Amino acid sequence: MPNLDLPILVVDDAKFSSMVVGRTLRNAGYRDVRIVNNAPEALQLIEQRPVSVLIADWLMPEMDGLELTDQVRQQDEQNNHYTYVILLTARESVEALSEAFDRGVDDYIYKSDMTKQLIPRIFAADRMADRQNTLLRANSLLIENNRELESTNIIDLETGLCNTKYGRERLTKMLRHAESRGGSSAYVLCGIRNWQELKRKHPPTVMSELAIGIARRLSTLIRPIDALCRVGDNQFAIIAYFPNSDHCTTTAFRRVFDGINHKALKTTAGYISVEAGMVLCKADAQNGTPSIQDMERAAVQGLVDAYDTRRFTETAPEIGATA
Repeated sequence: MPNLDLPILVVDDAKFSSMVVGRTLRNAGYRDVRIVNNAPEALQLIEQRPVSVLIADWLMPEMDGLELTDQVRQQDEQNNHYTYVILLTARESVEALSEAFDRGVDDYIYKSDMTKQLIPRIFAADRMADRQNTLLRANSLLIENNRELESTNIIDLETGLCNTKYGRERLTKMLRHAESRGGSSAYVLCGIRNWQELKRKHPPTVMSELAIGIARRLSTLIRPIDALCRVGDNQFAIIAYFPNSDHCTTTAFRRVFDGINHKALKTTAGYISVEAGMVLCKADAQNGTPSIQDMERAAVQGLVDAYDTRRFTETAPEIGATA
């Protein structure tokens, strides 16, 4: 069944021609038909309320049908909408019609046979416009859903580890826990010192294998109660809590440092060795509770020192340093 509420706009500088088109459409039962006699006015009406089908004369003063089509396509792009464009023409050459299709016109009707062709073409236009706009709406919804998922996602898609978002949430809870129960919070930042050098040698597929291999290796080396996150392309963070502050030292994580540095990782390009720098950023509850930014800043600065010295270093956050 045809959609008799299909929004249609007719544009023709010849009033008699536009009246014939309008009368033919209304006689067929279409109720939402607007008629204007120039392209600028048509654009204003479309801006106010989009249409599904635009029927326009090819040859018009000020702006012809092809120029109007160009403008309509720009509006469609901005409004996430699709307008099915039909040109009325007396030009029957193949070259002219090829030009019309190249410019984004969907269909054409010869004026010499307009009354016979119009309604069947409108039926087809209705189906195509509805299909295109349904797809556009579905795609828009998919994009919005993806944005929402990205805003709430806590997983690094490449390695399957938790990401920075989760790491900060976990660190916040850990710092609050230490504040109320005592003990120490540990933020261990592990960076792959030779990552850029490896990227120059190996393709992205191998680097992805390497990232996954590092994630798996680290997962087997940390305590089950600790959290492991990927916080950068070549950086991983371990978040841990120690009820006894004396136990929160680099010694507690030495097996992690040795395990990632002293044993190569298998990839399709062969075994690859990484040079990891590590820093322990320790926060004792008795010295006050730092912010996440304080912890991250101290860890990053400490990692620079770890790269330079090639040693597992330890640091403490300066509370309020980023305020």
